[in-house]
Amino acid sequence: MTGNATDTDRYPTLTEAGRRMLAFMREHPCAPQYRNHSGNRLLPHEVALARAAEASVPYAPFLWRPGSEPPWLPAFIAETFARVPYYRAQGTPPGRLADLVTIARADLAHDVTRFVPDDADAARLLNFRTTGTTGHPLQVPSHPLVAARYLAYHKRALRRFGIELRHGAGQVGVILLGFQQRCFTYVSVTPTMGESGLAKLNLHPVDWRDPEHRARYLDAMAPEVISGDPLSFAELLRLPMTWRPRALLSVSMQLLPGLRRELETRFDCPVLDLYSMNEVGPVGVFDAQCGGHVLLQPELYVEILHRDGKPVPLGERGEVTVSGGFNTCLPLLRYRTGDFASLVDGDAAPILRDLSGRAPVRYRRADGSWVNNIDVTHALQALPLTHFTVHQDSAGALTLRLDRHGQQWAAAAEAALRALMGSVPLRVDLLADEDKVVQYTSAIPEAIA
Repeated sequence: MTGNATDTDRYPTLTEAGRRMLAFMREHPCAPQYRNHSGNRLLPHEVALARAAEASVPYAPFLWRPGSEPPWLPAFIAETFARVPYYRAQGTPPGRLADLVTIARADLAHDVTRFVPDDADAARLLNFRTTGTTGHPLQVPSHPLVAARYLAYHKRALRRFGIELRHGAGQVGVILLGFQQRCFTYVSVTPTMGESGLAKLNLHPVDWRDPEHRARYLDAMAPEVISGDPLSFAELLRLPMTWRPRALLSVSMQLLPGLRRELETRFDCPVLDLYSMNEVGPVGVFDAQCGGHVLLQPELYVEILHRDGKPVPLGERGEVTVSGGFNTCLPLLRYRTGDFASLVDGDAAPILRDLSGRAPVRYRRADGSWVNNIDVTHALQALPLTHFTVHQDSAGALTLRLDRHGQQWAAAAEAALRALMGSVPLRVDLLADEDKVVQYTSAIPEAIA
């Protein structure tokens, strides 16, 4: 959301209090360089709808259990077949969900427009670029109200740990952390929380006049919640920040137990490990007492499938496959996430156990410094690559594998990686025709945060 948009476009309901909050975050003496502009884009009636979702979603019951389909599923299938070009091309919807062919990220990456409903408001569509861990970079269609509803599911997760958000007018509610050489950064306000401040900032020193400003700025903002990934949280642990948020939310990548314990000790607050993806939003939150990730979306049906597409016996591991969700711009049926877990019943909601999700990876450059996998994606994103992997061996040599389609850009991809990584040994190879691969891997022990 850049270009010629104004603050009125970005924040249609902005009040004077909201303007003061934006100025406070932008103009603080220790503020970072905010490189981009963004905003909630919510119209007045959408603010009311988002507020209603935040009031109801944390308490909404699950109407299905593992092994039994939800009562809303047949109507969702029929509506999706009627409104979405990809499904409508398949003809009459089948009588059972199990008769539907599964889809995967490769299908969306090939042409995501086929999965957008006919009646989606094209003038207000948003696109979120995903980096992911598979060789399929993707732009996910969304809408301001869909983006706003993330907070409702985050509130559901926080409520599980006894936390009710309180920050409102004149306070900073959430700071989103990145730690990349290049990062999308901005300030915004949350209208459903009294225009409390929201900022996405990059902890990498490149975005700051002085690296010491990072801790000072975070202390001055005093956010109620800090959200990030294991890479940015590992950097946060190195800063002399004194502020104690009420919770940390780890998203996008797998949070290992050791790092979670270190964060809990340092900041004396719950650290929520959210299983989330741009395609469907927050899926589950880890609860040690339940032994897994408790599902967060009552309107998202989860199956666990064999590689052949058939359901595994109840409680066995397989691929997490989802139908439904709250992204009205991308209704999905039997979408294979590429992540693996078992599904068991819980008191209030089903639980994913032994989830194998996205692990953060960083790469060692020729000078011994590190870049993370998102920086690698940024280095290659100008090229129309749809399927690739990057691996670094224990000696530091890199292998970039491209599928047959991407071979025509091999030289350009190699040059882009050399510009990022320096003089490390690098070769480009052919990637076998697989749908799901682990995109970023390394044999260097320090590469995993």
